[in-house]
Amino acid sequence: MFTLPNCPKCSSEYTYEDGSMLICPECSHEWTLEAGNAEDEKVIKDANGNVLNDGDTVTVIKDLKVKGSSLVVKMGTKVKNIRLVDGDHDIDCKIDGFGDMKLKSEFVKKA
Repeated sequence: MFTLPNCPKCSSEYTYEDGSMLICPECSHEWTLEAGNAEDEKVIKDANGNVLNDGDTVTVIKDLKVKGSSLVVKMGTKVKNIRLVDGDHDIDCKIDGFGDMKLKSEFVKKA
């Protein structure tokens, strides 16, 4: 028999299924099994294979053209306090002189 996991929010053992969702009757938290597993397995690495975390400082390893303008983010630019996000461009940051940007982790290295 398949046992349902405890609630990730309050650890209640009384969870139940409602279609594809799991629901906790004690704290009303709703989640899916796939979402919980995907977050645990998602690891974002820089160009050298180092694991990146929110708040890290990274350095750009090649000149990057800014889409829609003639600006270029130069190699060696330090980017502080990054945020990791889902999607094709997995780093959300703010670069001095450019503003809010999204970068791919393959073009940065951990500083």
